[in-house]
Amino acid sequence: MNPHEIASCDDSHTASSERVDEFVRLLGQNQRRIFVFVMSMVPNLNDAEEIIQETNLLLWREFDHFQSGTNFAAWACRVALNQTMAWRKRKRRDRLEFTPAFLEAVAAESTAEFDLLEERSRALAQCIEKLPEKHRQLLRTRYGEQQGVEVIGQELGRTAAAVYRSLSRIRHTLHDCVTHAISQGQRI
Repeated sequence: MNPHEIASCDDSHTASSERVDEFVRLLGQNQRRIFVFVMSMVPNLNDAEEIIQETNLLLWREFDHFQSGTNFAAWACRVALNQTMAWRKRKRRDRLEFTPAFLEAVAAESTAEFDLLEERSRALAQCIEKLPEKHRQLLRTRYGEQQGVEVIGQELGRTAAAVYRSLSRIRHTLHDCVTHAISQGQRI
């Protein structure tokens, strides 16, 4: 192999490696959305996991047809919808059968709901950042570390009732902040 061929091989390997990295990154960022999307059409967890596995394999096989910079989530959900419909055809022996039109309607509703949920999640993250550090730490301890209120109270030298009241006030503040951000149409 001459030096030019080696350089060309290295370039194609780098491009291939970058494409793999891009796929892994995009799939990782959107896996939860794909899962929620499929679960909205197939409420049985085992069936949904089977469909998601098939979808992931197909996404990888067809990734060369995906154009970088376009909406990966929309593309992946369309593939997941097709995989769900194909799975339903294979399971026709089930007594309850949804029409493709029904599945399309559920998919559209699920996408809209997921978008709203993602918007609320982004707003919540920003609202949490606006809280004083001691409130953020209390939230991390209670919900992130899943510490019991009694244990937190002992660590802080407060009663469990006082911790409950603090958490309630923080949740109320966060609710108001998220509601305000969404109502103002702030792009978060």
